[in-house]
Amino acid sequence: MNSVETEGKTIDEAIAAALKLLNTERDRVEVEILSQASKGFLGIGGKKARIRATLRPSLEVAVGEPSLSRQEIGEKARKILSEALELMGIEASVALEVGPGENLLRIDGKEGGVLIGRKGQTLDALEYLVNRIISRSEEGEAHVVLDTENYRERRKKNLEDLALRLGERAKRRRKTVALNPLSPRDRRVVHLALQDDPLVMTKSTGGGYHRRLLIIPEGVQKQEKEEKEEKRGEREDRGRRGERERRRGRAGG
Repeated sequence: MNSVETEGKTIDEAIAAALKLLNTERDRVEVEILSQASKGFLGIGGKKARIRATLRPSLEVAVGEPSLSRQEIGEKARKILSEALELMGIEASVALEVGPGENLLRIDGKEGGVLIGRKGQTLDALEYLVNRIISRSEEGEAHVVLDTENYRERRKKNLEDLALRLGERAKRRRKTVALNPLSPRDRRVVHLALQDDPLVMTKSTGGGYHRRLLIIPEGVQKQEKEEKEEKRGEREDRGRRGERERRRGRAGG
């Protein structure tokens, strides 16, 4: 078993349940938040937070003796990234910062904008590449995060502000607000930004790496479902009436 879906009163509680089932530690799994906890109205209709936890690729096979420390893995990742930047023709230095659960590779150069790309897509792609190379070596487990020009923190702050604004819009208009497709990292920021607001819930929808995220006002999900069922019933009634009229037309002809 390398992937589980679990629930909890909070996202952290759901993650803890997943780690227990997988018998592993937080830094050894990728976590995708499927839906945020909702307290309901007067304690009625509340929902638990739901997440999917997946073991990182290097853990999907049996691991023998761990050979590299987190520091050593970070140094190896730094060398891989430095070589990749050189092949890309980008002059930059790479500094390693070792933290709990992950290593940060901070890139310092004049072409930060090129490295970041549109909404961080180039930086995300480089980060994915470095992590895949490290995980394929099966020499240890430590997630590597890439950053330049403090982009990660700026992006997080922008997403938090956006989440709060759209959360207020959803509550004011009493309608679900859909965000543009986001990466798992960005979706998690939005989920966490709104998890303490009892009047909205968040939910991921769609498939693939970049999925859409919905901000749903409390009680609106049920209302929207009822409206969809009502509209579907009206379409079916129109269809039945049209069929009866066609039958009468054929009989009269």
